[in-house]
Amino acid sequence: MRIGIQASYSGGFQETAAEIRDLESAGLDLAMVAEVYTFDAVSQLGYLAAVTERVELLSGILPIYSRTPALTAMTAAGLDFVSGGRFTLGLGASGPQVIEGWHGLPYDAPLQRTREIVEICRQVWRRERLQHEGKKYSIPLPAEQGTGLGKPLKLINTPVRERIPVMLAALGPKNVELAAEIAEAWEPIFFVPEKAASVWGDSLAAGKAKRDAALGDLQVITGVPVAIGDDVEGLLDLVRPALALYIGGMGARGKNFYNDLAVRYGYEAEAKTIQDLYLDGKKDEAAAAVPDELVRASSLIGPEGYVAERIAAFAEAGVTTLMLQPLDGSREARLRTVETMKRLAA
Repeated sequence: MRIGIQASYSGGFQETAAEIRDLESAGLDLAMVAEVYTFDAVSQLGYLAAVTERVELLSGILPIYSRTPALTAMTAAGLDFVSGGRFTLGLGASGPQVIEGWHGLPYDAPLQRTREIVEICRQVWRRERLQHEGKKYSIPLPAEQGTGLGKPLKLINTPVRERIPVMLAALGPKNVELAAEIAEAWEPIFFVPEKAASVWGDSLAAGKAKRDAALGDLQVITGVPVAIGDDVEGLLDLVRPALALYIGGMGARGKNFYNDLAVRYGYEAEAKTIQDLYLDGKKDEAAAAVPDELVRASSLIGPEGYVAERIAAFAEAGVTTLMLQPLDGSREARLRTVETMKRLAA
């Protein structure tokens, strides 16, 4: 079981980078930088590449709509170069609110686009002349759609690796099947070990049945709120607002992937209540409505013995990397959390 952490996108990034460097010394395996409608993740990942030596770096996630496929491939190759082969390209579809509301692009055909982008990236990394004719992308651009001067090109530089690992963030059945088929890693959210097989098992099996053996075993990377100690029970309440935000506020009624996941977990009535409260502006009440069982099952909060048992449950369900979301309030406490998690995960 590997241990990672997500860099904060609030506050001073220099301080965050210095802390990640300290966590690297404590055994941290992976550092992830998010990209939503924040600062871009790429510049921060490049900064981390310069100040770290061993820790792997992950974009979590680059939306598939916000860059051309070739730029995505160039960016990944560039980050892999400056990090000495330590980068994993995390991709995801994001959602209509961000893609249409922030990027001003139509949220269409996420599955097809994802498949084609991964194909194009791998072609670029192999330094082949880029030629792709798909349902969503045609490269070079057909003559009738432009000047007619476009020609197949190949990446000038030689990448550190011709196959940079790809992680796909996915929740729905078809998205998860695609991740299991074409990606080195899959990122689910709010992972509940005891319910993972019933929710995602069929999709994972269908995808793995079509998987290229050269990809190796599917890595599963998921985020977990964590607090270890004998007096941390009260910190469970810190998890509720984030769950309420996603289940209740990330999308409209009928178009919220996280709400759908809560329903698939068996919390249909609770998911509706959370969404109704959240969209009515009653965020505190929405947080209070999040089921205790879901909070506990998707977190690592409790004494060492209990956390060790839960780590084993995550591993048994297929998780290979835990991306920690420490609830400790200080840098020193977060350092202790990573050290303890490394020991327990071993």
